Amino acid sequence: MPTSIFSTSEEYLPAARRELTDVWGKRAAVERLGPDVGALTLPDATLRDVSELCRTRPVSFVKHLTAEIARVPVDEARDLDAVTRRALAALPEDLPSGPLAVQAWVSGQNPAEYGSAQLFRGLADALEKQGFEVVRSGAPAVLSACITRSGVLLGIGNPTDSLSDWPGGRVRLSRGPDTISRAEFKLEEAIKVFGLGLPRSGVAADLGASPGGWTRILRTHGLKVWAVDPGDIDPRLLADPGVHHARTTAGNFFASNQTRFDVVVNDMKMDPRLTCDTMLTAAQRLRPGGTAVVTLKLAHGNVVEVVHKCLARLRKKYEILHARQLHHNRHEVTVVARLR
Repeated sequence: MPTSIFSTSEEYLPAARRELTDVWGKRAAVERLGPDVGALTLPDATLRDVSELCRTRPVSFVKHLTAEIARVPVDEARDLDAVTRRALAALPEDLPSGPLAVQAWVSGQNPAEYGSAQLFRGLADALEKQGFEVVRSGAPAVLSACITRSGVLLGIGNPTDSLSDWPGGRVRLSRGPDTISRAEFKLEEAIKVFGLGLPRSGVAADLGASPGGWTRILRTHGLKVWAVDPGDIDPRLLADPGVHHARTTAGNFFASNQTRFDVVVNDMKMDPRLTCDTMLTAAQRLRPGGTAVVTLKLAHGNVVEVVHKCLARLRKKYEILHARQLHHNRHEVTVVARLR
């Protein structure tokens, strides 16, 4: 039966299992293969079928998918050449034309004497000898290789069905000279992974903006920004005429400010139910079809139920486009929505 290998966060793998079994019921067999990697086996369900439901249901705690083509047991996997031979033999014959991306990563304890970089290079060298053009991303097909304690998992997919065009969904972003805070990476990742098209002009509200990381990202996309926070904003942003600092709470801001916004973002540290209430208030100031990006902060307990209740609450005003725990989220889920 078809098996999809999925990646998640180690702490939230039980939540991913719960979501997957909620969707497919007793038809689904979910197996843990590593600290943050599992396998979903379903009769007559292709990777595309699984990916489509993960996006539309949505399944919030699965970050990355690939269709399993081989498992190399640990004794054999210690020999890198053996892994590359198994990978070449397992490649489907109907690969789309064009370059082939190779993505390698490690889940948990590594029993091999090589790491993800060496695994990538070994696979790339072997494929190039067979005439393939090998890249790291942006290809119509992706060969995934994950090293686990029990061996190497091999899978094939494409960027759309994989949910993320990064190894295991682990998006890597680095600080630049203009970076204000690491919180910026969450918004940057959402833009990259979801293909989020922000308007090239217009007005945005950044709720809980301090010190201004998300405001800076919005400004790089050409939006004028109201940075709403009682706390301080980075002086570089205050010198920008396209940034207005409202030193107040979100509730007071919307009670006194009549501006119509094209985008509202919210990364405030508060109970997710209160976050949803704030976003329902914000909906009154969004233009029709306006975009909302919000992070739901998760505590211990039934996080699946919390997320589903929050999404149901947001649906009173919004169409949910995406809801997923991203690599740069810790104990939170990023939601992208559009005003109904």
